[in-house]
Amino acid sequence: MGRLVQTEGLTEEQQEILKVVRQFVEKEIIPVATELEHKDEYPTAIVEGLKELGIFGLMIPEEYDGLGESLLTYALVVEEIARGWMSVSGVINTHFIVAYMLMQHGTEEQKQKYLPKMATGEVRGAFSMSEPGCGSDVAAITSKAVKGDDGNYTIDGQKMWLTNGGSSNLVAVLVKTDEGSDSVYKNMTTFLVEKEPGFGETAQGVTVPGKIEKMGYKGVDTTEMIFEGHKISADQILGGEPGKGFYQMMDGVEVGRVNVAARAVGVANRAFELGVSYAQQRVTFGKKIAEHQAVLFRLAEMGTKIEAAHGMVVTAARKKDSGERNDLEAGMAKYLASEYCSQVVEDSFRIHGGYGFSKEYEIERLYREAPMLLIGEGTADIQRMIIGRRLLEDYKL
Repeated sequence: MGRLVQTEGLTEEQQEILKVVRQFVEKEIIPVATELEHKDEYPTAIVEGLKELGIFGLMIPEEYDGLGESLLTYALVVEEIARGWMSVSGVINTHFIVAYMLMQHGTEEQKQKYLPKMATGEVRGAFSMSEPGCGSDVAAITSKAVKGDDGNYTIDGQKMWLTNGGSSNLVAVLVKTDEGSDSVYKNMTTFLVEKEPGFGETAQGVTVPGKIEKMGYKGVDTTEMIFEGHKISADQILGGEPGKGFYQMMDGVEVGRVNVAARAVGVANRAFELGVSYAQQRVTFGKKIAEHQAVLFRLAEMGTKIEAAHGMVVTAARKKDSGERNDLEAGMAKYLASEYCSQVVEDSFRIHGGYGFSKEYEIERLYREAPMLLIGEGTADIQRMIIGRRLLEDYKL
């Protein structure tokens, strides 16, 4: 292990968790990741191993049978897992966002019902905001829940880009509910939708058509979800009160952005490891290519970018852990880390030369995975809007 991506001030328990995860990644993920990714095969054995390690309950409080760890610990664990295979960290992320939303906004009954089973991985979470026609414009969703005379709801609509859409059995779904507010943002509600894992009709009025074919981010299932007259109890409204869904989802996405930034650091770190190793083995013009100034400068830039991104992830996570607002820091971390990850992966690809284009080399997989991080949890342009608006708030004349 080199000097990059080290974190000062960790407790012994945090260091031990990271050590165990790192060993698991080296032994159970890296050796099989490329093969599984090329087959687009769900990493069942890896997921079961993470369950045994308690990773699914990492941030769930001990009173609900979790480990009760911080967002910082979680982010550092994600860096380690993404270094092995970014898709696996995606399996964890959506689950974690739903657990976080329950912890922060759920009723006590909802917490008791779901969190202990989420901690063990028995209940697996996914969340859904996006739709085919709205992308990052969350206010433009058209899926709707209509309240009946009995006080319960009927959901109709089509959702898009659900990570874990097939493998999950609990989905936090954002829909419109006409509660009479003048603000569109106060007419949205998050429902906790239970379903069976798998594809096809997974619950009454709920259909998961199948996996969306993607250029990268394979193995993990990304799906649509179609609601046609799905009947759901008012008890399944997150927090028990309609009209708060948009703010609940934004809170979840905020910590999700820290996760995506951490994933970007992990992928970039692995790309650097592959590049710096190859550069010390490949010989051209009578010397190792690492000794050529052009490659040496490239390695220097790669290492510097990784360190900068890691530092921003740590800052954003610690800010949230302290109870402070961290939308600025999370946006900056996600923006910088994902952009730098893309650049570092491409630099490693260039160092590999023609071999980087071969599926026999791991860098080929990373080259296809990095673009997802540029758009996941909000594109770079969305992050710049968030950052700019927040800075104007702080520096208002």
